[in-house]
Amino acid sequence: MRIGIDVGGTNTDAVLIDGGTVLAAVKSATTQDVTSGIVQVLRELGAQRRFDPAEVTAVMIGTTHFINAITEASRLAPTAAVRLGLPATAALPPFCDWPQRLVAAVDGKAYMCHGGHEFDGSVISTIDRNELRRAAEDMGERGVRSVAISSVFSPVNAGMEQEAAAIISEQLPDVHISLSHEIGRMGLLERENATIINACLRELAEQICDGLAAALTGEGFSATLYLSQNDGTLMDVEYARRYPVATFASGPTNSMRGAAFLSGLQSCAVVDVGGTTTDVGILNGGFPREATAEVSVGGVRTNFRMPDVLSVGIGGGSRVRGGDSGVTVGPDSVGYWLRDEALIFGGSTLTASDLAVAAGLAQIGDPSTVAGLDRSLVAEGLAHIVRETARVVDRMRTSAAPLPVVLVGGGSILLPDELPGVEEVHRPGQFAVANAIGAAIAQVGGEVDRIFSINPGQRDSVLDEAKDEAIRRATAAGANPGTVQVVDVEEVPIAYLPGNATRIRVRAVGDLTLDPARRARTPEPAGAARVGEGS
Repeated sequence: MRIGIDVGGTNTDAVLIDGGTVLAAVKSATTQDVTSGIVQVLRELGAQRRFDPAEVTAVMIGTTHFINAITEASRLAPTAAVRLGLPATAALPPFCDWPQRLVAAVDGKAYMCHGGHEFDGSVISTIDRNELRRAAEDMGERGVRSVAISSVFSPVNAGMEQEAAAIISEQLPDVHISLSHEIGRMGLLERENATIINACLRELAEQICDGLAAALTGEGFSATLYLSQNDGTLMDVEYARRYPVATFASGPTNSMRGAAFLSGLQSCAVVDVGGTTTDVGILNGGFPREATAEVSVGGVRTNFRMPDVLSVGIGGGSRVRGGDSGVTVGPDSVGYWLRDEALIFGGSTLTASDLAVAAGLAQIGDPSTVAGLDRSLVAEGLAHIVRETARVVDRMRTSAAPLPVVLVGGGSILLPDELPGVEEVHRPGQFAVANAIGAAIAQVGGEVDRIFSINPGQRDSVLDEAKDEAIRRATAAGANPGTVQVVDVEEVPIAYLPGNATRIRVRAVGDLTLDPARRARTPEPAGAARVGEGS
């Protein structure tokens, strides 16, 4: 048996799954400290369906801990950014495009040092070891506890970042170090930003991972703990400690994977309506379509792997207002205070959930509290929700071809079984906990993403090499070898690099093996593998 848990802004959902069968499913209000909410849903699962914690082989969690910390600009470690690029790149130093509140929250320190490569791999300047030692000494005096190292074109050659990390670690053995070639893609500022964000979360990642593990142990579980990644695969706790940014979009990703599992559709649009937002994404081959452009996190431009998701501030907890200009729904929400604030639960705030109950779309809370709502207000508010959702779905389309839509999330009770401009609308069973199901059925991935020099007539052999490497890495990360398959291959010729340079990205996934012996010798956690990342 497995347990899948997804922590949302309003609700924490959990499911107990045996094979492909959902044995129990619960939904509970997210708590302010999140971890106690996870303990609560574990207990509610046991109350709904008695089971022995020893029979649970794995617990998969999708968490909002880390993205919330960035959004709130809180619980972030004092962080230094070391850029290897002098005498180039001095015009735009680290943190130059960050909101000031985030710079203050991480007590950001920037160090410009010599190093880096040109796009063809040639050296801009060699590393000055003494310069880096002086920088490390200054970091120690300033109380820096985490360091982000980025080098110009490190996806082409990561050697200087690794050398700088060794020098700084020698001076400051207790600091956390994040390297940009392991996190971001091509594009210095965006890759550097992603690395700084990862670095400032490293301390929190250790605390959260320890807390989650302790919570499971306290409830009698000995199962292996996994966290959901942005790409729909799993990572183990050790990987989560090193790369907390990999969890940022786990919520929408889990919902999309759960929608594929519940509906049986591998290519569709998924509309996940939660308590705070409605997230719309596209499934291709059962996995979320990745964003190809930069992604803004807390007002900071980044370029690490994220699903292509478009969100609108409409959910079950959205505040509803009426006025001369019409009825508005959201974008602000009562969040996890829904059970205290909504009219149907005895509160004083008109929410989208109140509209759904008043219209007879849902049976939750006390319907008598909304029986007197103005019928035109109810109709206009629900029509607004339908229009906005259909508009977002249409924006996510890339062609005029029919695209079925799958509705999931507890808040999808706000939507009818038909949407304007959509030919097929599916609302599968267990739709309210699709996110937790997506976490429970998540697979293990391995990825190769690097620049190859392809000689004439060698394209097929290079592609085969990349595919074999991705499959090996998925297997090493804990996938059952008999289930691993290549799910995504991307080739992008790079005209400005010599030697027929081509960026090749290959992703392979497989079912998680729960063999303890295999996990013990796993050299890299799920989805971590990327050789000389070149995007």
